[in-house]
Amino acid sequence: MEAVRSNECRVISLGVTPYLEAWELQQQLAAAIAAGDHRPALLLLEHPHTFTFGRRGKQEHLLWDEAERAARRVEVHWVDRGGDVTYHGPGQLVGYPLLALGRIDGSGRLPQADYVGFVRRLEETLIVALARLGLPSGQVSGLTGVWVQPDVSSRCPRCPPAARRTPAKVAAIGVKVDAAGISRHGFALNVAPDMQYWEGIVACGLADHPSVSLEQLLEPAPSMEHVRREVAAAFGEVFGMRMVEAPHDEG
Repeated sequence: MEAVRSNECRVISLGVTPYLEAWELQQQLAAAIAAGDHRPALLLLEHPHTFTFGRRGKQEHLLWDEAERAARRVEVHWVDRGGDVTYHGPGQLVGYPLLALGRIDGSGRLPQADYVGFVRRLEETLIVALARLGLPSGQVSGLTGVWVQPDVSSRCPRCPPAARRTPAKVAAIGVKVDAAGISRHGFALNVAPDMQYWEGIVACGLADHPSVSLEQLLEPAPSMEHVRREVAAAFGEVFGMRMVEAPHDEG
């Protein structure tokens, strides 16, 4: 087997992939990475319409009933990432980094500082990529994700009115680090999804913070492929890795 280079990360682009299929692929790759049989990987993909609840998810944050979800073809899954409920769907770039983050402490967890640092670097990755696409964004103290400030949204005629009063989320982040120290789950960047689907949830449990997309904020809107390239490049820079495009079945 070819030697695994510690600074090399495989970029695996999957297109539109059912949520559970991508979740299973994460399990397989995480096990292979932990065993030293696979390089670190960044999965980049889109999902069909899906609501996912993390470990802090609350049932009352699901606003659409079963009939409405069926009419709109929305799946619901409870998963092992951090955070509450979020939406995934076509037009949203989802990224799942599978990285060996370090030694697990005596409690069976990655040290909190390392965990939080990983989340902050994911935010930084998206902020760098968005700046290159022409969108200023940033972090909000006490909240996870990537945000657009009201002064930016106020110049956006297609943004929801609430985005002109409070920071709006353009990317959600929810991760897990398994017992071997391998990261799973990741980020969801709103490129050009159908924003009506956010009406079905209280996204991330934050009723007062709207969600926005690049399609609403940028004219012309960047293509999904353009966004994908910028995100992969920014990921490599922030994490100090050489990004290599690879088919998903390559070991």
